[in-house]
Amino acid sequence: MRARTLNPGLFRKLIFSLLAFSASAVQAATVVYVANAESKDISVFSLSRDGQLVALQTMPVGGTVMPMTISADKAVLYAALRSKPYSVVALRIDPKSGQLSEHGSAPLPESMANISLDRSGKFLFAASYGGNQVSVSPLDENRVPLAATQILPTPPMAHQITAQPDNKIVYASSLGGDQLLSFSFDPVKGALTPSSEPALSLPAKSGPRHFVFSKDNRFIYLLDELDGRLHVLQRASNTPQLKLLQTTSVIPAQFTGTPAAADLHLTPDSRFLYASERGSNTLSGFRVDAKSGELSLIGSWPTETQPRGFNLSPDGNFLLAVGQKSHQLSLYRIDSQSGQLTLLAQYAMGKNPNWVEIIELP
Repeated sequence: MRARTLNPGLFRKLIFSLLAFSASAVQAATVVYVANAESKDISVFSLSRDGQLVALQTMPVGGTVMPMTISADKAVLYAALRSKPYSVVALRIDPKSGQLSEHGSAPLPESMANISLDRSGKFLFAASYGGNQVSVSPLDENRVPLAATQILPTPPMAHQITAQPDNKIVYASSLGGDQLLSFSFDPVKGALTPSSEPALSLPAKSGPRHFVFSKDNRFIYLLDELDGRLHVLQRASNTPQLKLLQTTSVIPAQFTGTPAAADLHLTPDSRFLYASERGSNTLSGFRVDAKSGELSLIGSWPTETQPRGFNLSPDGNFLLAVGQKSHQLSLYRIDSQSGQLTLLAQYAMGKNPNWVEIIELP
């Protein structure tokens, strides 16, 4: 019998298909988590490299879910419930699919506007807007939170609490006190010690809300809720005190209403900074000067109604913003050269989506 020969063109196509399949198999999976406050659940999506969301799971959590944070190894997602009884739930992240499963929970002393982990991943910080306090909760050997071991009063309306990368100093914003507070942190005992003076004081009714560290840790970018101003702060070595370098605004030039700035995120390479503003329902983008840390405005874009939360994909290619009143998510592509945003698609969410976390799984 005469042997059959494979057409060379068909053979090449087969090889290319196998190579493409192998490449796609090893590509990291990007997973998106959206907290839906009124639905009392967390939506889980996969995000493709070409910018498409696919629903994976809806995880009920039994309360008004808002702030979330994820462990550095991407193994556990923590979510604070702002309905009574106040608590934090720990959800295990499946390392292959990114889907969530119950892992544990613990009470929180108050309704918390923000939660974060210390840099060792052994303690959970929380800041209470209504309770005017911050707290520290240890995690057990399985990284399940325990009841708070420290509760400290703050000036009015604590809104964010985050440790700087060396884990020695922790900053917390006081929206009603117009201050950025600082604490020294003992990572062995899990104890905060307040500094005698705030790291930064701002004019009355500024309303400092959210802040982020630059990639090189030389600068902090701080967003005011009440006046819509955005500050560039320079860190000094061996001290929590901050120097104000620049103040700009996230309010569109034509907007004449009441500001209500909300969220703030840097691209992973610290080249671009974006902020959400709920009064004008816009996103603003800024280019970051690599040497001085100062900002120059790129532009402003309309987005979802009441955009309390948004986040950036780990590769810096996409921005995902949710609207508390539109109950939708807008997905944008970030131009790698200009920082301009291009709307790709909108997706229905649960009720009152307000917080977005995004991770990349191997």
